[in-house]
Amino acid sequence: MASLLGLGLGLMLALSLPGARALDCESLGPATRLTFTRAARDRWLAPRVRAPGPLDHLYGTVRRFLSTVQLNPFPAELVRNVLNEPASVKVDEVVRYEAGYVVCAVIAGLYLLVVPTAGLCFCCCRGHQRCGGPVKTEYKEMACERGTLMTFLLLTTLVLLIGVVCAFVTNQRVHEHMGPSVEAVPETLLSLRGLVSDVPQELQAVAQQFSVPQNRVLKDLDGVAASIGSTIHTQLRSSVYGMLASLLSLGQALQVSVDHLRALNATLLELREGQQDLDQAISVHRARLRDLLQEPSCQGCQETLSQAHGLELGADFSQVPHVDDVLHRLEGVPEANFSSMVQEENSTFNALPLLAPLQLADVVKELKKAVAQQPRGLKTLAKAFPNWEAASRWSQALEKVENSSRPYLKEVQRYEKYRWIVGYILCSVVLLVVVCNLVGLNLGIWGLSAQRDRSHLEAKGRAGARVLMVGANLSFLFAAPLILLVFSTFLVGGNVQTLVCRSWESGELYEFVDTPGNLPSSMNLSHLLGLKKNISILLAYQQCRKAAPLWRVLQLNDSYDLETYLDLSQYSAKLEQELQNFKVDMESLDLLSPAGLRDLKALQSSGLSNIHYPGFLIQIEKPVVNTSVEKLAHDLEGLSHSQGNSVLGNATAGGGPRAQNPLPGEGPPPAEPCGQAQHQCQDSGILSTKPPGGSGDGRRETSGALDRVTHLKGELPAWAARILRNESECFLTREMGYFSQYVAWVREEVTQHIATCQPLSGALDNGRVILCDMMADPWNAFWFCLAWCTFFLVPSIIFAIKTSKYFHPIWKRLSSSSSEETQLFHIPRVTP
Repeated sequence: MASLLGLGLGLMLALSLPGARALDCESLGPATRLTFTRAARDRWLAPRVRAPGPLDHLYGTVRRFLSTVQLNPFPAELVRNVLNEPASVKVDEVVRYEAGYVVCAVIAGLYLLVVPTAGLCFCCCRGHQRCGGPVKTEYKEMACERGTLMTFLLLTTLVLLIGVVCAFVTNQRVHEHMGPSVEAVPETLLSLRGLVSDVPQELQAVAQQFSVPQNRVLKDLDGVAASIGSTIHTQLRSSVYGMLASLLSLGQALQVSVDHLRALNATLLELREGQQDLDQAISVHRARLRDLLQEPSCQGCQETLSQAHGLELGADFSQVPHVDDVLHRLEGVPEANFSSMVQEENSTFNALPLLAPLQLADVVKELKKAVAQQPRGLKTLAKAFPNWEAASRWSQALEKVENSSRPYLKEVQRYEKYRWIVGYILCSVVLLVVVCNLVGLNLGIWGLSAQRDRSHLEAKGRAGARVLMVGANLSFLFAAPLILLVFSTFLVGGNVQTLVCRSWESGELYEFVDTPGNLPSSMNLSHLLGLKKNISILLAYQQCRKAAPLWRVLQLNDSYDLETYLDLSQYSAKLEQELQNFKVDMESLDLLSPAGLRDLKALQSSGLSNIHYPGFLIQIEKPVVNTSVEKLAHDLEGLSHSQGNSVLGNATAGGGPRAQNPLPGEGPPPAEPCGQAQHQCQDSGILSTKPPGGSGDGRRETSGALDRVTHLKGELPAWAARILRNESECFLTREMGYFSQYVAWVREEVTQHIATCQPLSGALDNGRVILCDMMADPWNAFWFCLAWCTFFLVPSIIFAIKTSKYFHPIWKRLSSSSSEETQLFHIPRVTP
């Protein structure tokens, strides 16, 4: 089998080209496009957005109010000291920054001090009936004052009503947003944990995708030997078939030549024997005719005598080259059956695509073992990633934050519930005050409009006045809880808005975090991620919002050389080394069978080409007898009639028939078998000036065939090695193309898809929406509305007390510019 494979390669190189040439790779074809499974997980933190609503204008008003309260910029120095050295924080710095809140605190303190104190004084004064009593006398401006007070009280009550409604709505909105917002904190932290902690698993998945090109190469290895065999068969088909056809033609010509040579030799022997007998008969006949024609009495015999003198043999077959020695050397030739040999070689060559896999099976098996191994760099791809150890720290830090935040979140929810209840109660108190004002006004107005029944006037007026005093007393009673709730929520919500949310939206918070030294090392993101240099949080946030990969955001190319782990040079070198074992044993290759080789050598040494073919042809072309026997007989016949001597005439007449048949009873004349031998020799090609192959001297042709066989036998191993090396390089180039696709995919997957940091920007955006839009805005709107109501309780108290005086029964009196005397009874004036 190895011999046949080497024979095909050798014939291709020997017959197609003068020297070795490099094969193209069209037989193997290009590398197909591989499909890889995406290793990066889809991380997308759904953005949280507060739906627009009717309270947006209120939220904007509160923010503008807080901007007026807090005019100072972001206190970077103060926050840095709080985070790094809390003990070094000075109270005056805090007070200086919180100056607006200090003013509000003073106002709240004054309110807390003045309103309850005033309420207490009013109660004492009322108990001693020194204030708050009804108007005892009616005077001219009383109706105008009463109307004015009632109008202001109604307007104040409407303002209180609007404020308390907004307070109810915002209080409920804070309570509704608090639960989902608190639940979103662990979800966000979990997403941030997966941002880095999932990177090693994804890198492991990337490394496992190396099996895709591996399986493809293993599949190609199953058919590489058959492909090489088919390629060799296809490329050598015309050359091998031509060579086998030439060998078959040479064998057939050898057989025909040997057969004709034997026939020629037998013919030559017969001609030589016949020529001897004919020579004797002609000699006798020539002597008799000469004697007869030289008779003196022979009349007109001179011309015929000259013909008789020329009666002799023309062709001398003894001069024809002998072929006995050649036939002796060719005895037993051809020994080989060239037809069977060519048919066998042709069948073996056609089986080449099936023989190549059997020969290369062991090499392919070793190649599969080499391919099945994973490169060392891919094994350590995940562990060498800079976030491998940092992922654990990052995950532990976020897990610690998550676990420690859960109790606080529960406490926040619990206190939020208390705040909601207290806010609901206080809003209900304010609403009750509003109801008291409205009911009191309605009863008072109703009492003033009842003119027929004076008892009804007194009852309704007193009831309206009492209801207004109830509202005023409630206002005095709950003024302290209201202002305390307002200031406490204002202090928390206002600082969250001005210190955190405002700086968050403007980017000052990111600039503070990016400034070295502002954060403690335990809160440094670069330290947590194990990076060699600090990264800009603001830049990272902006890149993450554009769905940039973590590779670019964290600038991992400075701390992690990805190309080192994607270097497959050692892997390809090992494959190339294994492919060099594609070798073919050409030592036992025989282009001809031993019998055929002996036939060609016998033909070469037979001397067939040394026969003097021109001399043979010269003798064949000569006539058997130089003088025409028929003409001589005809002339003798004519002489017999012209002779006067009857005896001589009879003698000449008898010489003609005798001359026409010099060898009576012995078959045809010698010239006829010579002609037959000549045609046989010419048909066989032996006597041609060209050998049977039609391409020059037969000996040279045979010698050339033997030389080509010897040359190919010596050169086929080297030629086959070059062919196999070229095919191996083509195969290696194509298979490494699959691994190049994998490397390019890994490079793109790691640097562009793995660990997309959108959850980071999403978490920051969601955190700002949750803290500022969903919690701080409703929270601040709640205390703003409640403060609105709290401060408008003061005019409500004043107007309610003042208005209640005019709802009591009033004794009428007359008043003039000259008398202060009170008239108990009104005497109507008599009119004419």
